[in-house]
Amino acid sequence: MTATEAPPGAPAPEAEPPAVRTPPARRRLVPYWLLLPGILWLLVFFAAPLVYQASTSIQTGSLEEGFKVTWHLATYWDALGSYGPQFVRSVSYAAVATVLCLLLGYPLAYLIAFKAGRWRHLVMILVIAPFFTSFLIRTLAWKTILADGGPVVGALDALHFLDVTNWLGLTEGHRVLATPLAVVCGLTYNFLPFMVLPLYTSLERIDPRLHEAAGDLYARPSTTFRRVTFPLSMPGVVAGTLLTFIPAAGDYINAELLGSTDQKMIGNVIQSQFLRVLDYPTAAALSFILMAAILTMVTVYIRTSGTEDLV
Repeated sequence: MTATEAPPGAPAPEAEPPAVRTPPARRRLVPYWLLLPGILWLLVFFAAPLVYQASTSIQTGSLEEGFKVTWHLATYWDALGSYGPQFVRSVSYAAVATVLCLLLGYPLAYLIAFKAGRWRHLVMILVIAPFFTSFLIRTLAWKTILADGGPVVGALDALHFLDVTNWLGLTEGHRVLATPLAVVCGLTYNFLPFMVLPLYTSLERIDPRLHEAAGDLYARPSTTFRRVTFPLSMPGVVAGTLLTFIPAAGDYINAELLGSTDQKMIGNVIQSQFLRVLDYPTAAALSFILMAAILTMVTVYIRTSGTEDLV
């Protein structure tokens, strides 16, 4: 027996694990190179304009004399004090439109996900079809639909629906245009697809066998919806409400075309300050206040909703 051979009955020596090859530095940098275009895009088209807007909000001066950075932070307080009602109105209109989109969009998304069958794709196309038309044209169409003396307003008046909305302060007299109801209707229509699509995606992922199991346990359809369907669709509800509320709060087209001076939202004020009054510091300050308010509300909403699928 040689020195290298093991004695009889002795365990075989363990094989040495193969050496772990460290990937070269170039291969480790591949993920970062792939992220580089997106990072550059965010820096150029998001971070840089945001920094420029922040510097504009603390400037003083005029268009003739020029604006200079003087760290005039009082602009924020003055803007909030002068246009507080428009902020409250924007949040209120956006919240009401979001609730209406949820009430209208959830049954539609449920129908597409579970009941449409072979017509599912056709109904989805009908939901997305408004996006093929300009946002402005769609809003102008509502101006025709809600015109004074039109069939829609006549039917609402005959059903005494306008009496209820007059009592609620949503309409005035026998007209709908230039009232809060018209602005909310425009917001609801224009942003309804943003609610339906996330809801459909969330509902479509639910395993139908869960509904069958609930039926086997003698659960009523209402109980199945309350205990199974709706909790599992909460990620879609949260995503849909965010996608609806955020753009609706900053919208100004619907208030401009369907409302009056009494229904102006904060987006109308920002647009006017930038393009008509040419008060750039106030407009920039209003934009940052709106962004901060929406970010705060969204953060609180996501934390209280308790869904982890959005993370």
